[in-house]
Amino acid sequence: MIGERLRKLRQERGYSLSELAERAGVSKSYLSYLERDVKNNPSLQFISKIADTLNVSVEYLLADEQKNGKEEKFQGLDQEWVDLIKKLNEEMSKADLEEFRDFLAFKNWKTTKK
Repeated sequence: MIGERLRKLRQERGYSLSELAERAGVSKSYLSYLERDVKNNPSLQFISKIADTLNVSVEYLLADEQKNGKEEKFQGLDQEWVDLIKKLNEEMSKADLEEFRDFLAFKNWKTTKK
């Protein structure tokens, strides 16, 4: 349910109910109703404000749990990177993927050592 997802994300981000409502510019009481599943049909505008504040997509908030785990991995990446990663994952051999991961890990290590 959307209420459980909202509560989980809010708590993971360290927001109180009041703080999330204020940051998103939405009603605290309505947000509380959603989290407790008293109400369960929010407007797209409401969901969009909450998604923006929590830095997730609207689709992430509305999608099923299995899809959510996959989508969260790409949160914050440009769409070009997401498409490239998905394409590489489908087309590269396992050995090539491991080599590519090693290269990225090395570049990350090298960058953080500067």
